[in-house]
Amino acid sequence: MLAIRLPEEIEKRLGDLAEKTGRTKSFYAREAIMEHLEDLEDYYLAVHRLENPPERVWSLEELEQGIDLES
Repeated sequence: MLAIRLPEEIEKRLGDLAEKTGRTKSFYAREAIMEHLEDLEDYYLAVHRLENPPERVWSLEELEQGIDLES
């Protein structure tokens, strides 16, 4: 269960959309979260990796030597 407070204008827009489409406000809130959650996770993972670089970095040549490109 999740309860969130939205600015009045956003709450109204969400309510209007729900009414026009016959869906619930919860449906649209859930859809919006699911749509953007992966982007947010990717963003924070990228920030973490920039702030905490790996101990070892491989060159493209090293990576290519490590895999069979003919398969």
